[in-house]
Amino acid sequence: MFLPIVTIVGRPNVGKSSLLNCLAKKRISIVDPTSGVTRDRVSIEIEHEETLFELIDTGGIGITDIEDIAQEVDVQIEIAIQKASLILFVVDVRDGITPLDVKVAERLRKIKKPLLLIVNKCDAEKFDLQTSEFFKLGLGEPIPVSALQRYGRTDLLDKIVSMFPEIDTKPVKSEPLMKIAIVGKRNAGKSTLINTLAQEERVIVSEIPGTTRDSVDVKFSIEGKEFVAIDTAGVRKKKHLQDSIEFYGMTRVERSIRRADVVILLIDAPRDISQVDKKISDYIKTQYKPCLLVVSKWDIAEEDAEIEEFIKYVHARLPGMGFAPLSFISSFSGENIIETIELAQEMFHQANTRVTTSELNTVLEKAFTQHRPTKRKSKVSKVYYATQVSVCPPTFVLFVNDKRLFNSDYERYLSNQLRNSLPFSEIPLKFYFRPKSKFNEEAEDTRYFSNNKRQTYR
Repeated sequence: MFLPIVTIVGRPNVGKSSLLNCLAKKRISIVDPTSGVTRDRVSIEIEHEETLFELIDTGGIGITDIEDIAQEVDVQIEIAIQKASLILFVVDVRDGITPLDVKVAERLRKIKKPLLLIVNKCDAEKFDLQTSEFFKLGLGEPIPVSALQRYGRTDLLDKIVSMFPEIDTKPVKSEPLMKIAIVGKRNAGKSTLINTLAQEERVIVSEIPGTTRDSVDVKFSIEGKEFVAIDTAGVRKKKHLQDSIEFYGMTRVERSIRRADVVILLIDAPRDISQVDKKISDYIKTQYKPCLLVVSKWDIAEEDAEIEEFIKYVHARLPGMGFAPLSFISSFSGENIIETIELAQEMFHQANTRVTTSELNTVLEKAFTQHRPTKRKSKVSKVYYATQVSVCPPTFVLFVNDKRLFNSDYERYLSNQLRNSLPFSEIPLKFYFRPKSKFNEEAEDTRYFSNNKRQTYR
């Protein structure tokens, strides 16, 4: 299916990111008064009037970045322009025509692609009259909008879809793509891995820490199967956060983890595992997400580094992640990357697996017989029955006599027993313990596990 691409361009601080968020009705791009916040191409698919298109936000043309990555930003802008079916050139009605607006207009005029001139920040009727000034740019009729107030949103979307060629752009039902969030501390190699998967310079790679700020969704395919990789900002210790941009970058990392089907926690082999790595792994655990620990830059680690010793080191530094598999890669050479994505697929399959009630209760009965929870005030624990209620993560309800007898240590024990005996070997499992009062009263003959004997609860 042909998917039109609409690229938003303009000088810094005219509201390009706000316009993307307005049209998407979601907070996708970071919006901040600081110049140069958007650096990579940030994209989202939008459906309007049964027409689907991809909308791309870009960095500001003419950005003067204190971290000296202006050239890399401009490369990303040029790629987005060349791919565009339609360009939205955004200007600021309050500033009027600036010299940089004129330079941008000259650049776009040479490209000779369909273009709409968007005059942003028209928050009051008086500004609509001022839009006529922008006819001087020679790029057609200015369209007044207010991205923050969503003024002119529907009219703009109507105009956008009317400019697409007369071919089928209607959404086609397809299987949802598996989403893989790639997270880690700064300079762990996340963007390099994304570009290797996408087989293009999809996001900026720089030695400067903190280059990536937005969470960027990137589609890629391996052996004909499509995936979505989510590139995220590198995480720092809270006391080292320099501004609100880095703070919101952290919140986007957490949102990306929640959105993901599988999370890749990228570990920088030459550097020690830090509190930041531990903080990220702790958040992944709270969300019960399948997590693949991927060791990057293994090719430049110490020559005498032993894989088995490093695995022990990782599990010691990231407690509670012992079930998460490790993969060693080199993004520069491409070594083991396809195998890593295949492993992520297998983990996704595990997370979507259901087992029969009979299988589940057989394993739990054996586990309960081998090791029972500690008594509480002489009260003996009993498990009457268990069932799997959902997937992603696999979730189990155990009907018990007193849920206070089943603490987090025993939950970990049950998780390990299920992972050893059922097809959940590398993913987190979730348990709910329901007291006797909530047990299904119709199942009066259901057995409970106690003293190696099958007994009847009535």
